[in-house]
Amino acid sequence: MTDGTPRTAGAPEPATSAEKPAVPADPPATSAETPAAPAELTSLERTALYKSLGNPLRRRILDYLGRHGEANSTVLARELGESSGTTSYHLRKLAEQKLIEEIPEKSGGRERWWRSLPFSHTAPDPATMTTEEYAAAEHLALLKIEVDTRLFRRAHEEYRGPQGWAQVQRTGTWMTKNDLHDFVRAYQELLDRYSHPDDAVPEGARRVNLRFYAAPDPVGEWEGEPTGP
Repeated sequence: MTDGTPRTAGAPEPATSAEKPAVPADPPATSAETPAAPAELTSLERTALYKSLGNPLRRRILDYLGRHGEANSTVLARELGESSGTTSYHLRKLAEQKLIEEIPEKSGGRERWWRSLPFSHTAPDPATMTTEEYAAAEHLALLKIEVDTRLFRRAHEEYRGPQGWAQVQRTGTWMTKNDLHDFVRAYQELLDRYSHPDDAVPEGARRVNLRFYAAPDPVGEWEGEPTGP
């Protein structure tokens, strides 16, 4: 999921009902954190999406489906330590938001099998969010920061040199805003080029978690140089 991280100090002023900015879509991805949604969402729809992705059990369900491809409520109940009634309820809610879909050829009677859908979403400027949307997005962002912090530590702990599975790159450089936007597009093209879809995974492949962040130095840090927005 491509998104921004809301500021954690002070919520923005509530947006009016007319403020429904378009959400630019990235090319489809296939990870568990990237289920499917429309290219453009209203503030209410984005709020519901952030709340779903911020629900701990729903995140675990999406993660399981992303790693194992498919499951039913009974399998998820056993693997996640929940009741089948609870997992069935959350599966239906995820399906309502088009984050997952039923597998017709495997479903029959009361037994319904599910798989995750490709998803892409870019969060809008927090200043355009309503108070409720901002709160949901902030909660989700804080959860992601915890996950990403653990992943960052793992990458360092498991680093075994430039030929190993764990890789770490940290760089600082000079870019214009247009340079940065071009770089982000090129980064996405690289992901598309070297990624394999769930139904065509080659032998020896492993799920790899990648994160990309870019933030300019604070304005004034370089004595008046244009380092800010």
